[in-house]
Amino acid sequence: MTDANEQFYSALPLHKMPLHVLLVKQKLFSIVPADWHVVITDITGSTNAVLQGRHEDVNLIATGSIVSVLNLAFGMDIIIPFFFGGDGATFIVPPVLIHKVMHALTLYKNNTLANFNLSLRAGTVPVADIYEQGHEIHIAKYSSSATFSIPIVLGNGLNYAEKIIKGDDYMFAGLAAQETILDLSGMQCRWDKIPPPADKEEIVTLLIIAKEVSQQAVVFKKVLEAMEELYGAPEIRQPISVGRLKLKTTFSKLGNEMRARLGKIRFLELLKTWIVTFYGYIYFSTKKGRDFLKSLVDMSDTLVIDGRINTVITGNAKQRVALQNLLNVMEANGEIIYGIHISGASIMSCYVRNLDDGHIHFVDGAEGGYTQAARMLKAKL
Repeated sequence: MTDANEQFYSALPLHKMPLHVLLVKQKLFSIVPADWHVVITDITGSTNAVLQGRHEDVNLIATGSIVSVLNLAFGMDIIIPFFFGGDGATFIVPPVLIHKVMHALTLYKNNTLANFNLSLRAGTVPVADIYEQGHEIHIAKYSSSATFSIPIVLGNGLNYAEKIIKGDDYMFAGLAAQETILDLSGMQCRWDKIPPPADKEEIVTLLIIAKEVSQQAVVFKKVLEAMEELYGAPEIRQPISVGRLKLKTTFSKLGNEMRARLGKIRFLELLKTWIVTFYGYIYFSTKKGRDFLKSLVDMSDTLVIDGRINTVITGNAKQRVALQNLLNVMEANGEIIYGIHISGASIMSCYVRNLDDGHIHFVDGAEGGYTQAARMLKAKL
């Protein structure tokens, strides 16, 4: 039996109004309980890994960190807010989960280092410590489609936690990983690079922060309204389209997913996965399969607001130039700082508990869109 504190996030009302309207309605945001914890994962040296062409490994590992935490929460009947960041993730978890989460991430970190030679950093900061330093975390739950909701966070509390965890003097706890079983069931990365929809030209990955925390809501509202005006509604600028989805069929790509999930290659299971993937071509031609693909598009995580805007959209070069012109003016006026990356495709990794409504799909621009956009943003900072 879970208590009210553990159910804080699941009990939040779901808001279906336009996002730019929700952002400026401060009374609809709640304060995260002080006894909760912020957990952040990221890959040390992810920029170099991306520049070496390992962007798919980076996304895969980031997705695995989310799957490991969500499976723990799901097993305890707790819903938690989380944010995909391309090379890592952020979670806000209740006290009953924090030790299990950190143990699982320690085990996952060991797996990642052994199998991919990439170092995953996983740290935590109590929300109470964030508040004591004068930072805030205001959260609301937003209905981004008929079947999918996302957390919206204003305030710079998560950004402060990230700086602490990524700081040189952060002390990582020495946890015994064997105390928790690592559960990565449902983790899938079966889709090849996804070209833009047929009537679009490019994929844009965008990171935007407000210069003044007090102006976040107003500034983000302005950006989202401009995006809507230039690109159209969220479903029009959605980079994932059913017609462009193509399953991975090579053993090496399927093997990478297995190494992340199981820590090693099991040939018989790899062969089974390969056969199931080919069966997917038949399944996706059935009504149930087509319905799944439609819901996949709806449940693609292409917008994150965690104290900054992180989004992947599609359109043409003319639209992007117009958006950049506006962002440049806002940056010159001291309203924002932004990073952007343009690519010819997006990549997607997935968490699939079941084929009906238990699936989430994490989207990034190809060639490490979020990582590259963050590199540009950090250079400006």
